[in-house]
Amino acid sequence: MSNEDLYVGIDQDRCGGMTPTGTIIKDAWLFDLIPENETCAGWSKKRILDLYDRVYAAWEPYGHMVSNLPPELRAKHTAIHEAAIKRARELGWNPELGEDD
Repeated sequence: MSNEDLYVGIDQDRCGGMTPTGTIIKDAWLFDLIPENETCAGWSKKRILDLYDRVYAAWEPYGHMVSNLPPELRAKHTAIHEAAIKRARELGWNPELGEDD
């Protein structure tokens, strides 16, 4: 496997981690599937997909909806995602889709 096939880590991800892989990692933090200091740098695509499967299963009891999370998880979700959005904006991320997106 080449280094090109390995994930760079959420801290080095384009758009400040506001990508599908970044979302998987943030949700894995939410459900304590990985520690919040785990960036997943150097992870293979298969390992990321395995994490996705675990995140998907963790969301199932809540119908994959933030509004269905219990208050403590909802607060944690808000904190994780607000911090990620703030950092991404500082790095120049714009949530508006461009013509090429």
